[in-house]
Amino acid sequence: CTMWKKGFDSEQYLVEQSQYIMERVEAYDKVYLEFGGKLMGDFHAMRVLPGFDPDAKVKMLQKLKDDMEIIICVYAADIAQNRMRGDYGITYDEEVFRMIDDFRHWGLQVNSVVLTRFSGQNAAKVFATKLRRRNIEVYTHAYTEGYPMDVDTIVSSSGYGQNSFIETTKRLVVVTAPGPNSGKLGTCLSQLYHETQ
Repeated sequence: CTMWKKGFDSEQYLVEQSQYIMERVEAYDKVYLEFGGKLMGDFHAMRVLPGFDPDAKVKMLQKLKDDMEIIICVYAADIAQNRMRGDYGITYDEEVFRMIDDFRHWGLQVNSVVLTRFSGQNAAKVFATKLRRRNIEVYTHAYTEGYPMDVDTIVSSSGYGQNSFIETTKRLVVVTAPGPNSGKLGTCLSQLYHETQ
């Protein structure tokens, strides 16, 4: 007889994680929270953490929705190269639309989509047009020469300063993406640069 042991308490996660995030929000004017991994349908985490609810992360965000909005980042070259998600077999542009629909299903507000390291890629322009037709605000952030080592350039008007400032209205801004290396951290730091200026 094998005994199944609970390795993760999703209810405790919802309570403690949302409480901790709100403590951070109360301590600052604005909190940018980079959120990697799957926010919905995280079946890998469910397999490795017995007891994990595959929608635990989005349920936790739902508890914070009155104080929260979402920015989705996507690397422009991933759009131009039709990068595919290995798990779903869809391209990153399709994944962004899927994410937007799923967030709306959960009652979460999507502020905008940011095309990172944008250098005029035609496919990214077409994608931006499709987003705008769905009333999604689109921003572009260019590649910064010397990133991530040349801090003097990065933290200047020639670095983060050249990026558009993303207007947000909520105290908590979740920054997420359809996959890795999409520019989540760079977007957070760019926002902090502009807020500081």
